Amino acid sequence: LRPASGSRQQDAPGAAEGLALASDPAGTLNFLAMVENLQGDSGRGYYLEMLIGTPPQALNILVDTGSSNFAVAGVPDPDVTSYFNPELSSTYRSQGIEVTVKYSQGSWTGVLGTDVITMPKGLFGSYTINIATILESENFFLPGVKWHGILGLAYDALAKPSSSVETFFDSLVRQAEIPNIFSLQMCGAGLPVSGSGTNGGSLVLGGIEPSLYTGDIWYTPIKEEWYYQVEILKLEVGGQNLQLDCREYNADKAIVDSGTTLLRLPEKVFSAVVQAIARTSLIQEFSSGFWTGSQLACWDRTEKPWSLFPKLSIYLRDENSSRSFRISILPQLYIQPILVIGDNLQCYRFGISSSTNALVIGATVMEGFYVIFDRAQRRVGFAVSPCAEADGAPVSEIEGPFTTADVASNCVSSVSFQEPVLWIASYALMSLCGIILLVLVILLLIPPRCQHRYTDNDVVNDESSLVRHRWK
Repeated sequence: LRPASGSRQQDAPGAAEGLALASDPAGTLNFLAMVENLQGDSGRGYYLEMLIGTPPQALNILVDTGSSNFAVAGVPDPDVTSYFNPELSSTYRSQGIEVTVKYSQGSWTGVLGTDVITMPKGLFGSYTINIATILESENFFLPGVKWHGILGLAYDALAKPSSSVETFFDSLVRQAEIPNIFSLQMCGAGLPVSGSGTNGGSLVLGGIEPSLYTGDIWYTPIKEEWYYQVEILKLEVGGQNLQLDCREYNADKAIVDSGTTLLRLPEKVFSAVVQAIARTSLIQEFSSGFWTGSQLACWDRTEKPWSLFPKLSIYLRDENSSRSFRISILPQLYIQPILVIGDNLQCYRFGISSSTNALVIGATVMEGFYVIFDRAQRRVGFAVSPCAEADGAPVSEIEGPFTTADVASNCVSSVSFQEPVLWIASYALMSLCGIILLVLVILLLIPPRCQHRYTDNDVVNDESSLVRHRWK
């Protein structure tokens, strides 16, 4: 990629062509062939068609930047229209390793193997990929979803059962010798979140397609390579700063995750945002159930409620740490049409929810932008997406640069202060356990045996809420 002034990508057409020509002598990269290779909506996810095995079996695969396993339905399921049958593939090789992945809502268990894949609207050629065939699942495949598996595009640190499982994209980078970068556009702005499921989108593997964005690309550093963790400096509602400590926005992490439906905010931030939206909106009284997601708000179909609500801005640290830029979404992205009642009423939901452990920039925000996951230079880029429009007007903005003199030099909470506390708590519990066991020995004269009982905490959560808030 051609160097840009500051952290904005300039002269994008030349940069993209240079990337393809310099890094792709075999011609496996054709970015235009990847345009509109996704279908779906924010309510049920965006998916890519993939051919798996020999002879090929066609499946739709959910694109998820918040997890790292590539997994497909491996047995019939009431909510899945197709599944991969490894017995019908001459190139499938089982590794005999069981793997379980648990999400914020939903989980699956399967067996690891390898097989060849091709992408009709992706890279040219076939590639051997690690695949988990899902044998059991709970609340993972839901009624109405049109995908049959999940494509985890995060780092190998999140791969299950261990980081030694090479991820899908790492395999492509190694085998196809493409640049370590991909980009994502999801085109569902202002459309029903669980409508026909035929909204367009693009997953560009190996680079950046200039036709998928307008203006400049603004980059923010990846703070840690597991999720795509970024640093958020502040939030504004209707142009008014929430005035929170910037570490609140990153508690305990802030990530960019296409597999999460909504914009999820830490509880303290969520409360402040709701109060600010309620205060600045033109609605005097509003049901609390709307903000918590338990109720829909309905208007006459001739009315558009978006003019009643303020825009929301998220400030991200620029690559130049003394500067920042802001991405803004208009109400058309977070006041989401979801249900029509009769001939007259259109009902909407609130596209923001609270979270106990992360700020998640999910589809609610990502539908406004072309998002570049530049793993080679450890940064995430944002540019305005031309498909982020409602009634012919753009519903997203990017502005900058701004000074960071008014925020801390580091807004990412350090976990170091937590570790001594955890160790002290662990030792205290171990001591208590020892005392109890000693008493049992004395009273019962039976040698104790400490046996570990598996709990939900033994299955590591990845934070991709890919089935949360899906409309059933």
